[in-house]
Amino acid sequence: GQQQRVAIARAVVTEPALLLADEPTGNLDSARSREIMELLTRFNRERRLTIVMVTHEAEMAAYARRVVQFHDGRIASDLSGAPGA
Repeated sequence: GQQQRVAIARAVVTEPALLLADEPTGNLDSARSREIMELLTRFNRERRLTIVMVTHEAEMAAYARRVVQFHDGRIASDLSGAPGA
């Protein structure tokens, strides 16, 4: 979890408008995964940072306001809603 937090800190220090996150919780336990997702959610809310995240974990996708699922390279669904966190 510490490496992910450091990587996120490095990525946001320049105050970008967009953050690309490829499986940011992929090799973390459940507690660390929630910490990372809460951190990303806070950056989205407080800094108005747009985050595009790729994940295969439904529990992590539930934090998103919008979830776009792909199947065979095509959009299979596009759901908007409030964060599940």
